[in-house]
Amino acid sequence: MGTAERRGTPGSGGAAPKTARGEAQGADRGFPARAAREEARERGTAVPGDSPLGERGVPAHEEFHEAPYRPLWVEEPARRRRLPDPVRTAAVRAVLVISVTLIQAVVAFLCTMADSWLAFPMVLSSVASTVVATWGVLDVWVTRQVWYQRHGVVSAPSSTARELRRERRTVRRQARAAERTRRRIRRQGGAGQLSHP
Repeated sequence: MGTAERRGTPGSGGAAPKTARGEAQGADRGFPARAAREEARERGTAVPGDSPLGERGVPAHEEFHEAPYRPLWVEEPARRRRLPDPVRTAAVRAVLVISVTLIQAVVAFLCTMADSWLAFPMVLSSVASTVVATWGVLDVWVTRQVWYQRHGVVSAPSSTARELRRERRTVRRQARAAERTRRRIRRQGGAGQLSHP
């Protein structure tokens, strides 16, 4: 019996299903899920993909979109309040001046180590920049204090300033009432008396 006879001719009934199945397996080699569905259909069992609901019990078109949208980052509330605008401006200016001062100091040090003629001018300019940087830091502090004095005090009926004013007013009223009482007593007491010799 030859090789062609052993494999079976296309007309023989015994070898045709094997050949068809082999072709189907060859076509579905890259897709094992499709091959499993085809075999389940041949056996007559239920195929998970054929039902309107997917394997997890949700509709098949929603099965891959069931996870909610998750943003790339989550914004958290700031731990500290934003600085007032004048204070921020002064702080940025101070940081810029301090960074230029540090750069000048490094350049002056390197020029000194290299015995360059640029060392002396850089030392002088770094000293001047140190003075300006100190002024910048003090400017931030002064601007912050001024801003808080102008805008930071909340005027409320229960504030300390109003309580002090109320106490002063009460003391003044009591002093006026005592003065009026003294005058009345003098007027009443001196009306029936004779003048002294």
